[in-house]
Amino acid sequence: MKKQIKMMNKIAACGTDAFARNAYDVDTDLENPDGILVRSASLHEMEMNENLRAIARAGAGVNNIPLDRCTENGVVVFNTPGANANGVKELAIAALILASRNVVGGIEWVNTLAGTEDIAKAVEKGKSAYVGHELTGKTLGVIGLGAIGGLVANAADALGMSVIGCDPFITVKAAWALSVAVKKAASYEEIYQQADYITLHVPATAETKGMICKKTIDMMKDGVKIINLARADLVNAEDIKAALASGKVSAYITDFPTEATVGVPGIVNIPHLGASTYESEDHCAVMACRQLADFLENGNIVNSVNFPAVSMPRGGVQRLCLAHKNIPNVIASISAAISAEGINIENLANGSRGEIAYTIVDVGTTVGAHTVEALNKVEGMIRVTVL
Repeated sequence: MKKQIKMMNKIAACGTDAFARNAYDVDTDLENPDGILVRSASLHEMEMNENLRAIARAGAGVNNIPLDRCTENGVVVFNTPGANANGVKELAIAALILASRNVVGGIEWVNTLAGTEDIAKAVEKGKSAYVGHELTGKTLGVIGLGAIGGLVANAADALGMSVIGCDPFITVKAAWALSVAVKKAASYEEIYQQADYITLHVPATAETKGMICKKTIDMMKDGVKIINLARADLVNAEDIKAALASGKVSAYITDFPTEATVGVPGIVNIPHLGASTYESEDHCAVMACRQLADFLENGNIVNSVNFPAVSMPRGGVQRLCLAHKNIPNVIASISAAISAEGINIENLANGSRGEIAYTIVDVGTTVGAHTVEALNKVEGMIRVTVL
């Protein structure tokens, strides 16, 4: 029987080509999908059918997916970190320039000159109102040095800026990718105090919500410029407006317009264009579909936001994929349940993420219903899948 993949949004064909047509049905109208592909559609009200094993988000943010409910049901949620990083990096560089040069205000002013006699003369007379600053020699503070923040830091260094970054959760891979010129800040406060420009590249969490507020703005240099291409919730809109009115903040560029930010002097509202490039959409689609196909076919987990990363080359006759609680003796109980059926374990891989764990077991013979039943009775077991 073919596996069913339901698309909640349009997904580029270069991605869905990862699903062999003789093994998958890929459509927007499927009632009992094994996997779901989504970009922006909200899944919070969606009922999860028993067949559903995974959801792949063609993008980094997963606010539109009910993660807790997915985890409870053993549904693995994937995202595509880094797939749209270059597109967002390029927009961040544009945002730095928009914050420095008042290009938007100048363009809007020129448009008011329609019908003016000798526009060139009028432009030369009025352009002094839009004099700005150069980026070279200024200090950029980068908050979050993941796939996007790291690229922005390196690009800003190449533009001649002095770059200081802070990321308490930076990975070894991300650290190696940074230019040696990027200075490490010990805290966000250090960035607030030193930077002429601050750019945000962190997820919206309970800890980061409203991180840019009156308290933190008061620590900043007078005339600081703030770039937010990450999430609207990172910045307290009322506090940023007050800071703009007082001159403490000289420009705020955001990719997340809200009722509170539109039409406010000093704020440039970009219509969420960070990942809106044809290349980014293709990269996200390919990455999401490949991860989903590998999981459905082999049980491998890469770039999940609710389950640990666990992968293993195929071996043996069949593969058992076990989602379970991260509690003592589960691995021993799994091994005992399999061995009690006279089945040999060829290979095993396990990983944990907080309270959740995932185990892949390759066995040397076909697994029957009795073995699956025994595994489902293991304390803490969430889901058993045989491949």
